[in-house]
Formats: sequence, C-alpha cells, structure tokens
Amino acid sequence: MEFFAVNGKRPVRLCEETRRFALDSLNHKYGHDTWRVDGVSMDDIENFASLSPIEKYDLAIERIAKTAPIRICEGEKISGAATLGISITHNVPATYNGEYLFGSVSHLTIDFEKVLKYGVDHIRREAVAAYEKHKGTEREAFALSCIRSLDSFKIWHGRYLEALKALGYDANYNNLKNVPFAPARNFYEAVQSIWFVFAFVRLCGNWPGIGRIDWLLGDYLKKDLESGILTLDEAREILAHFFIKGCEWICGGDYGSGDAQHYQNILLCGIDEEGNEVTNEVTYLVLDIIEELGISDFPTTVRVNKHTDKKLLRRVAEVIRYGGGVIAVYNEELVINSLTNHGYSLCEARKFANDGCWEIQIPGKTFFTYAPFDSLQILQKQTLDSYSGKVSFADFDSLYDKYKSDLAAAVKKLFSDRKTYEFNIGKDRKWFWEPPIPCTVISLFEEGCIEKGLSYFEGGPVYNVVSPHIGGLPDVVNSLYAIKKLVFEEKKTSFEKLCEELRNNWEGNEALRRYALNKYIYFGNDNDEVDAIARQLVKDFADICDEISGGISYDTPAGISTFGRQLEWSPYRFATPYGKKAGSILSGNFSPTPGTDNEGATAIINSYCKADLSRMVSGAALDIKLLPTVVKGENGIEAIVSLIFGFVSLGGHFMQIDIADNKLLKAAQEHPEDYQNLSVRVSGWNARFVTLNKEWQDMIIAQTGREF
Repeated sequence: MEFFAVNGKRPVRLCEETRRFALDSLNHKYGHDTWRVDGVSMDDIENFASLSPIEKYDLAIERIAKTAPIRICEGEKISGAATLGISITHNVPATYNGEYLFGSVSHLTIDFEKVLKYGVDHIRREAVAAYEKHKGTEREAFALSCIRSLDSFKIWHGRYLEALKALGYDANYNNLKNVPFAPARNFYEAVQSIWFVFAFVRLCGNWPGIGRIDWLLGDYLKKDLESGILTLDEAREILAHFFIKGCEWICGGDYGSGDAQHYQNILLCGIDEEGNEVTNEVTYLVLDIIEELGISDFPTTVRVNKHTDKKLLRRVAEVIRYGGGVIAVYNEELVINSLTNHGYSLCEARKFANDGCWEIQIPGKTFFTYAPFDSLQILQKQTLDSYSGKVSFADFDSLYDKYKSDLAAAVKKLFSDRKTYEFNIGKDRKWFWEPPIPCTVISLFEEGCIEKGLSYFEGGPVYNVVSPHIGGLPDVVNSLYAIKKLVFEEKKTSFEKLCEELRNNWEGNEALRRYALNKYIYFGNDNDEVDAIARQLVKDFADICDEISGGISYDTPAGISTFGRQLEWSPYRFATPYGKKAGSILSGNFSPTPGTDNEGATAIINSYCKADLSRMVSGAALDIKLLPTVVKGENGIEAIVSLIFGFVSLGGHFMQIDIADNKLLKAAQEHPEDYQNLSVRVSGWNARFVTLNKEWQDMIIAQTGREF
C-alpha cells in the first residue's frame, strides 16, 4: 500500500489495517457513501412555513440527530460520522420544498477545551441557567434552542451507543459511553470526545477548526504513558484514526478550488498561556501520521519561536519535504506581540489559533469574518481612472497619496456597506445585530453565547472581528514602482503615454512592456527600493483599519490575503505598468507576482519581512514553493530548517512551504488517475491536485513557474 509522496517513500509505523482504512477514506469510499443521503426533508411537518427561523432550525437539528445514517467502519477506533451530503456544501443538511433551509458557519475554532475538562452536560447546565435568566425576554428563544440542540446531540450519541453495542464493538462502545457528555478521563476518551463533538458540528453543516491538538491532548497521553495504560504505538494508532475519519468528505472529481478545504486546521507546539512550551508526545505523533499517510485534510501549522528545539524543527522539515504543503509556520512571538499591541491580554494572546485557514483568532471565543477586496483594481480604476488619460501627477509622492486616499475610501465603504449588521442605540453605544440565520450548534461551543443569550451571529462571542483583507498588494507595489521608474525617474515615457499603452493592453509597444517586465527588480527579490513601498503600504493600510475600529462595535484588524481570488479577479484587471497583460493571474497573498521572483526563497522572505507584519493582526500569508531536488538529503533538511529560522528571526508572520514540481503537476493534469492523492498547498488550505479544476491547476502551476 503506497501513499503518494513528491520526495521519497513514506515510512511505515502504523498497522496494515489502519493503512487500509486510510486508503479507503482517501480514495472516496466514505465521501461517496455520504452523498447517498443528502439531508433531511421537513416537508411533512404541519405549518412548518409559519414557524420562526429558530423553531425551524431546532426541528431540523432534531430530525438530523434522529435520522442521519449511522456509519461504523470495520476496524475503526473512533466513532461518529457526518453522513449527510448537504453538509459538505456548507449548509445545514435540511430542506423544505426542495430548498436548503439555512447556510452554516466556518472560519472559527470551537472550544474543545471546555468539552474535555467539563463535558457537554456541563454546557447543558449553563444553557438551562441561561434559559431561566432570559425567560420572558427576546433572548428566550435562543436560550431554549441551546437546550433543544443539546438534547438532539444526546439523541445522536445514544444512537451510536446502540449501534456499537449491537455490532459488538465493545472497545468503541465503552470509550464513547462517557464522553463527550462527561469530562474525558484518558487519552483514548479525549480523542473520541473531540472527534464526536467535531463530527456532530460538521453533521449539522458547519466547518470548524480543531486548534491546538497537542495542547488539548498532551497531558492525557503523558498520564497514560506513565501509568502504562497505553504505549506510544497504541496512541499513534488511535490518533491516526482521528485523522483518517477527517477524510470522510473526500469525493474526488472536479471541485473548483479542491475537495479538501473544510477548515479543520490544526496547530502544534508553541507556548501555553503561562509561557511554558507545549511540545509533547502528541506533537510528534501528529507529525508521524501526516508523514506516513500524507493526509492533507488537516492543514497543520507549527508555532515557532526563537527558542524552538532544533529537534522539532528537523522533524517538521522531514515531513515538509515529502510535499503536499500540509505543514505551515507561524512566527509565534510576532503573532503574540501583534495581539497584545492590539489590546488582547498576554494570556489570551498566547492561546491564539487560526480560523480554519490561517487568520488569527482566540479559539472558542471569537466570531470571525473577513472582508476581502482587490487593491489593484482600486489603483487601476480609481487612482488611475481606468487609464483614461484624464488624470496626471506631478511626482511619485502625489500619486501615492492619491492611491492611499482611494484605498481608505474603499476600505471605509466595506464597512458602510456592513452597517446593516448592527444598530447603535443612544450615547452608551448599546448595540445589536440584525436577526441572522440560526446557528445554535456552533454557538454552544463559543464562550459568551450561552451566557449572553446571543448566538454566534448576534455578537455572542467574547470577541467579534470583521477583518479587512487587502488582496493584490504586491501587484500594487510593483505597479507603483514601475510608474516611479518609467515616468518619474528614467522618463522612458510620459504618464499620459503610459496610460495609453496600458489602455491598449500594451499592444504596439512590446519593447516597452518587456523593458518594464524584465528591467526592474520587483517585490520578492530583496530590493530595498521596491520593498520600501510595500512597507509603507502595509503601514498605511493598518492605520486605515485602526481608524475604522474606533467607530463601530466590532474589531477590524488588518490582514493580507487573496485565498485564490487572484483567479476570480483576473478578468476585471487591466494591464499592469510592470508589464503584465490584462487578465493575467497575479500575486497570491503577500507573495511575489508569478514570474517576477528571480532570486530564490531567501530573497522572497527578506522582502516580505521588511514590512511591519505585526500590524497585520489578522495575518499575512507568504507562499514559498521549493523544488524537490532542493530539499533532498541531509542538506535539504538543513535548508528547510534554515528557512524557518530565518523567517522567524526576520519578523515573518505566516509561511506556507510547498514542495512542487511543474513537470509532476503537468503529468497529474494529463493522467489524474495516477495522482489521486497528490496534495498541493493552495491558499490556507490543501487540496488534492486532481480535484482542482483546470483554472486552479494552471494557477498553481504558474505559481511554480517563471516568465521570461
């Protein structure tokens, strides 16, 4: 049994039965099974249309719990499965008159810590207390919904216990009997507890992240190892089944941006809230499992600081070089400082996790969404007036100032458009959000919601974040730099003439286009002159976001991302001053524009790190592609470790490393049947390459290639 790897043959530690289970899951067996029943129908419920949204939701969750297929796979060590196909589409899997009832929730990490320590019955007691508190108020319906959703969860749990008992799965039955409703007592129960909550939340259509799995499970494993209840090999098998179960939505085929982006991200190592290092045996077990099985459905980020043990970094590098882009890196110290500078307590900041991609949040306490926009279109269509030739600038500074003003106006408009989310009442700034879609199942596992009687979408969590995300920033930087050089310094052309060339998509002046494309050293090549523009733009964008935060009731930290939107934006972009033609697929996240990075990974990191990335509180992703030949052998491992150390010491924020080869990717395009498990890093998530559509595949290939 082989699991695909870009570099070398993967090691074998797990038993043959576990490896076979993994291959079945990776090869679509359970994803196809899930679509056999797409959801529950509410058509038979009398007067259903006249019910309130939350009453409809409660009945749908109850029916899901009572009727969703129970799936128990032969030999599995962990029980529970999200078995309704509509859940895979990011919707509550319930219909009425053929229409989906409600969308669902993602971009969050829920509070598994409370589940492990106190159990779900404790959460139900909190819900009952909240219902008594809010009875007779407008918050009563949500408080009642919390109780009803927990009762539905209990029903689903009971159905699994009955099925396991009937099948004679005694070990699974005994392990599930206590959790997640009571506190976990050992490692096996703790893994089962996290999975069962996760599976129910997913069954109801939501896509939550996992968070710091080694921090959550480490003490349980340590205690079991010391007492002799478990061996390390037994623990690895149990945890492997958790990862394999997470592949249950793989369906194969063409899914646009890939079939593995269900936001079930994991963090490893770093420090805890008291400043103690988290790294433990679970950390290394996770790395073992990813390395052996190549499972990419749990994008995993390592929190690295200046004191991270080189043994750990070496182990991370060994896993990275197999390819797939599964392992990414946070600069822990910078992220914590970024959060504390933004107003979070040190204790809270040290708990940080991600939202399902890589945006920063405090797990189990944060409502998060982001507001993405294309900064290049602002430059082209507002500042340069769609290259009409009707605007001109005396010098570069006046051009930059106009762009900064247009950028501020665009970001502010994002939030003026969002004012429907909230109403401020009186001078004391009491506020509430418009009645949103019901989302009780998620709200159960977010601190603040039950106590306040407000759902996740109503301001219930402790922190409420709407983060502006600037896209196309390197393309703006390169465009401004090219204008600075061509027009204001070298005077190769006038501003009016350049606008004419760009309006004509460079037709008729190929010589100047190639000069602009090839003569100048753009962002990503460690050129101080162009990187200074990037640094200034990052600062100005952060200042704009901070100014907005002072005027509304939720936080608006800045972030830099595209998440693949460079593909979506390309038809609406004009030719660029730095030589790219209209419709080109340009930079991803805060990474160089494809074809403009000529000096290697170290230069890319140097350019990226010159900006004050602590101001990007929500995150700023850097994508690094390395050839398989570069990371072979002992020197290859040392090269990856050095890149990570350099990234951290220079002040990076978040780095996604993938080992990719255009020849391999093109072969996978031509013969997808031979590369079913080839994983690539896309943008905050991983996808099996063959499940990307051709546009996405071509974009990934272009990011690895180079234009001359």
